[in-house]
Amino acid sequence: MAVVVVTYRSAETIDDCLQRLRAAEGVAAIRVVDNQSDDDTLEIVQRHAMADARVRFIANPDNPGFAVACNQGARDANGDAGWLAFVNPDCLVERDTLSQLRALARDRGDILLGADLIDEQGHRDGAARRRDPDFSAMLAGALGGKPAAKLELPIDDAQALQPVEAISGALMLMPRALFKRIDGFDEGYRLHAEDLDLCRRAREAGAMIAVANHIRVLHVRGVSSRSRPLFVEWHKHRGLWRYFRKFEAPRRSVWVSLGVFAAIWLRFPLAYLRARLRTL
Repeated sequence: MAVVVVTYRSAETIDDCLQRLRAAEGVAAIRVVDNQSDDDTLEIVQRHAMADARVRFIANPDNPGFAVACNQGARDANGDAGWLAFVNPDCLVERDTLSQLRALARDRGDILLGADLIDEQGHRDGAARRRDPDFSAMLAGALGGKPAAKLELPIDDAQALQPVEAISGALMLMPRALFKRIDGFDEGYRLHAEDLDLCRRAREAGAMIAVANHIRVLHVRGVSSRSRPLFVEWHKHRGLWRYFRKFEAPRRSVWVSLGVFAAIWLRFPLAYLRARLRTL
């Protein structure tokens, strides 16, 4: 298994993340792709690379975005393993997390598998189980109708593998063959919604999208994004608009498309204000 980690100002958690990945079962290669961090991230990664030949890093001279960096890491680890795991630097796996995920996925053909993400208080992250965005409901809500349902799906612990429409990009496991077949991440996204896009394309290619409900992973959310709330919120909304244009606009009228565009961007100032207040 090859693990790809994309970093940006990740010094707070990357040391713990890499220690755990190096100790994890079944990991043949670890590729860290850094998007122009200006903190101690690269110094920490270099230390791990010197101590473990499986760890290599790519230091991008700019920040081309999460999707580009994921594809870079996957290409650099080409041939190291038949499975790819994409792990955020703020996800802290246990020794058997990835091997358990791979064991669950191994006999299920094409699959894109996530884990049950929890925060430091043990709360389960709703983003681990999501539906596709409902743009019609979003538009209706913006026009004063019933608000759109959240993307989060209810947890069904009766299922060890719960099928969903989308999982979080914080931790994803998939066969390399599937990743290649759907051409990896769409590099037109800079930050956010690329995971929704990947899940949708994998699903349309016949893959199962699922969450391993009984495998818990600590996710210390927002370590990188806290430092740039305006940048993050801008690209969240830009990513959502790209997703709509790619998957939904071709079957919608021009008036619906204009309405969705307005609904997305009218929401942006309020979303930024909320994010800014959280950083304070």
